[in-house]
Amino acid sequence: MTRTPIAFRHDIQGLRGLAVTLVVLAHAGVPHLAGGYVGVDVFFVVSGFVITSGLLREAGHSGSVSLRRFYGRRALRILPWRP
Repeated sequence: MTRTPIAFRHDIQGLRGLAVTLVVLAHAGVPHLAGGYVGVDVFFVVSGFVITSGLLREAGHSGSVSLRRFYGRRALRILPWRP
């Protein structure tokens, strides 16, 4: 199966940047941003969107979703090295 390249999403990267900024500012003690919960919420929403999009793309291409491939991709994403 050939993989089609995924387009770079400036909107998603912008939301990720916003989420990280909100959490960093909350940890820096900026008033009215105590806890950084909005940043964490934005991060989880973006993560859910990205994961769901990938699963839907895989289901559209192959007609099913492989949990082995799904968890393999997650592991490769968080590992500090690339095989």
